[in-house]
Amino acid sequence: MLNEKIAKLINEQVNKELYSGYLYMDFANYYADAGLDGFANWYEAQAREECDHALMMRRYLIDNGVKVVFGQIAKPDKKFADNVAPLKAGLEHEQYVTSLINNIYMEAFNLKDFKTMQFLDWFIKEQGEEEKNAEDLLKKMEVFGKDSKGLYALNQELASRTYAPSKTGPAM
Repeated sequence: MLNEKIAKLINEQVNKELYSGYLYMDFANYYADAGLDGFANWYEAQAREECDHALMMRRYLIDNGVKVVFGQIAKPDKKFADNVAPLKAGLEHEQYVTSLINNIYMEAFNLKDFKTMQFLDWFIKEQGEEEKNAEDLLKKMEVFGKDSKGLYALNQELASRTYAPSKTGPAM
C-alpha cells in the first residue's frame, strides 16, 4: 500500500496529465483553425501521449491498492496572438509538469518509497524528452516560421508524426 501523501500526489497527477491532453487538443484546434494541419497533428499525438501517462499512473495506483478519484479537468483558457504562442505555452507547460513529477519524486525520496521512485524514473526521463521536443519545436518555429516556405516545410515535417503508445513506460 502506498503512503497516503504519495497516493494523493499521484492521483492529482493523473488529473494533471489528463489536463495536459486537453490543453494539447486545444492547441491542435488552434492550429487546425489556422490551416496548419501538421502542427495540429503534432499536438494531437502529444495529447494522446499525455493521456497514456495518466493511464500509467492510474494503473500504478490501482496496482498498489489505491482508489483512483478523478477531479474536474479545467478548461484551457489561453488565447493566442500568433502561431508561436502555443509553442511557448507548450514549453512552459512541460516545465510545469516536470516540476510536479519532481515534487512527487522528492516526497517519495523523503519517505524512502523506492518503489515509487523507480516508477517515476521513467517519467523523469520522459519529461526531459518532452521539454527538449518543445524547445526544439519553438526554436524551429522562431527560425523558419516567419518565412512562408519555411513554415510550410515545418508544417509538413510535423504532419509526418505518428502516434505510438510507449512500449517502455512503467506498468506496461
